Amino acid sequence: MNWKRTLLFVVFWSAIALAIQYRWQSSLGWVALSLATGMLLVIRRRHAERVARWILAPHDEPPADVGPWDDAVASLYRRIRDQIATIQELEETSTSAMAAGQALPVGVVTLTTDLQIRWFNLAAEKQLHLKPEHDLGQNLQNIIRAPAFAAYVKSGNWTDPLTLKINHASGNYNLLLRLVPYARDRTLLITRDLTQIEKLETTRRDFVANVSHEMRTPLTVLAGFVETLRDAPEGAVSASQREHYFGLMAEQAQRMQALVTDLLTLSDLETSPSAEFTAVPMSPLIETARSQIEALSAGRHHWEWQIEPDLNLAGNASELASAFSNLLTNAIRYTPDAGTIRVKWQRQADGRASFSVTDTGIGIASEHLPRLSERFYRVDRGRSRALGGTGLGLAITKHVAMRHDALLDVQSKLGQGSCFSLVFDNARVLRNPLPTST
Repeated sequence: MNWKRTLLFVVFWSAIALAIQYRWQSSLGWVALSLATGMLLVIRRRHAERVARWILAPHDEPPADVGPWDDAVASLYRRIRDQIATIQELEETSTSAMAAGQALPVGVVTLTTDLQIRWFNLAAEKQLHLKPEHDLGQNLQNIIRAPAFAAYVKSGNWTDPLTLKINHASGNYNLLLRLVPYARDRTLLITRDLTQIEKLETTRRDFVANVSHEMRTPLTVLAGFVETLRDAPEGAVSASQREHYFGLMAEQAQRMQALVTDLLTLSDLETSPSAEFTAVPMSPLIETARSQIEALSAGRHHWEWQIEPDLNLAGNASELASAFSNLLTNAIRYTPDAGTIRVKWQRQADGRASFSVTDTGIGIASEHLPRLSERFYRVDRGRSRALGGTGLGLAITKHVAMRHDALLDVQSKLGQGSCFSLVFDNARVLRNPLPTST
């Protein structure tokens, strides 16, 4: 009932009261007017109670027909709906921001100005070993108890980050820490784990040092013979000596060429995306490797071949040929003359395919097995160089295996020989024989 209806209500009953008063000269008119006024007050009270109940739960639909409260309730309801929408949007934004903060690869800790911990993400929880149930509300300096960090906090100069070594039961590692003031009374701690970066840098330095060392020996030999031939008086070097010198120089040049070739192959495998795999007929590939490796063996070893003819793979033929060749070449190098080398290409009981090379060579001590596929790792450096190895063959094989979802398995006993196997997942194995060309 709006104000116009209320006015009509009052005018109507006032007219009735005046008519009764005029017609019958009786007080019944004023009694009727009083009753009407009382009824109006009761109705208004009822309207007010309905509005009051709705205000306690403004998410519900507003009450209808509440007299003079209609316009006010409608306006209030529109404002409440706008506020609810705004709050939901802010909650979604806050949730999204929190999820983004949790997904950051760097650690983030929000702090008060006196370094009380208010929130931290998963990376900070891991790097600083924080526990939400214990560390929220704690002072950060009670968590990071390092004099260098205390001095960094006290200095107030947080332009440059602080590198701090963290000692923990799980291990020692280095963190990059930086405090950043934000908002009016908040501070942000950003942490970054440098352990992996330092490992990569150490690997790079070792790689450069190893390459330099591997190249230095053949270059020294080449330079020595070149100087000898250049500076020797005419006739001081006989034809047979000269031929011997050139043979040694060619040997060292071939060694450097093999090293460079293996380095380029390994670089391509590490940096290039996986090649597009095609159906590889494995029997011809292994037969090609067999003819090459038996020529290299030159009859010094006894070979046994067991090749399943219709067992083929989805892969890269050149990479597979390189991996197989490395395993076969290693068997020749470390198997004495008259030793036996067994080569098998067969399907396993679980559906996987296995290429294995088993020899009766010198074998490998167990402590060396986990590191065999590291670049330039050699069990016996002198013997490996004497046999022409670059120290990269198994590293190349390991990368080819990873690119083909395969496992490089090594079983060996010192003095009893070794078995190197490439085991390919059954998803790589082609179920049907490849069509033969006519």
